[in-house]
Amino acid sequence: MNSQDVILGLLHRAPLSGYEIKQKLEMPLSFFFDASFGTIYPTLAKMEALGYIVKESVVQEGRPNKNVFSLTSEGRAQFEHYLHSPVENDSYRSDFLVRMFFGEYSDDETLADWIRDEIRKAETAAAQLDRMKADWAQGMPASKTLCLDIGIDLNASKAQTLREAFKRLTGSDA
Repeated sequence: MNSQDVILGLLHRAPLSGYEIKQKLEMPLSFFFDASFGTIYPTLAKMEALGYIVKESVVQEGRPNKNVFSLTSEGRAQFEHYLHSPVENDSYRSDFLVRMFFGEYSDDETLADWIRDEIRKAETAAAQLDRMKADWAQGMPASKTLCLDIGIDLNASKAQTLREAFKRLTGSDA
């Protein structure tokens, strides 16, 4: 899976601008896929060159023109190819875990601060996903509900593990 596969999937539903694609990647996708504008726009240019998408310039009053991207039949075929390809192993990047791995070179107060902050982030993410699930529950496909459930559970579990680590490190609750 790469940014092209995700963008093709987003465009499969409806034409979108680069900004709208970025918004859709913010949540709920951001807990398992992240892409910046620096990734999105070069990917769109590449997909346009490959014939997977077409760009339409929409004139806007008082603002710059907006480019809206739509799938072509080749883009739909490429997305279908992705959907039927073998599922890749999950990959996980975490600055927090890299810092914890090298935590022996830091002091306990800094480690506690990092853990406390990570607990807050995990709890916030779980709550956001839970609210999304409640807001979107009506008519949401089971596959999207599964994504939200996994995100909620992973973040809740992470927060619990971090609270236990904080207590071991400091002797008190976070």
